[in-house]
Amino acid sequence: ILRSERKTRRTDAELDARAAELSARYLGGRATPSSVRWVDNMASRWGSCTPLDGTIRLSRRLDGMPAYVVDYVLLHELVHLLVPGHGPAFWAELAGYERLERARGFLEGVGSVPVT
Repeated sequence: ILRSERKTRRTDAELDARAAELSARYLGGRATPSSVRWVDNMASRWGSCTPLDGTIRLSRRLDGMPAYVVDYVLLHELVHLLVPGHGPAFWAELAGYERLERARGFLEGVGSVPVT
């Protein structure tokens, strides 16, 4: 099953385009990052963002994981551009993502590295 859900390695440009699609679909286009890119030096998190400059970084360790998991991490970081922290308002923004719990469970099964 995992093999059938895996995608080929995405480029930064493809990741940026996917971020725009996810923002439009789930956030009404309100999250507009200045850049979205893969990084190889992120060992303790799946993704991160800097709301001050609008940058989003995803760990290259996500490469090869199902697309819905990568989408979840990307959407999670997009929401952080709108809502700081992980309070009720944050999770309300993510509630529309149909595979939210499945993706969180997948990442939990892979390891205890949080998405922040």
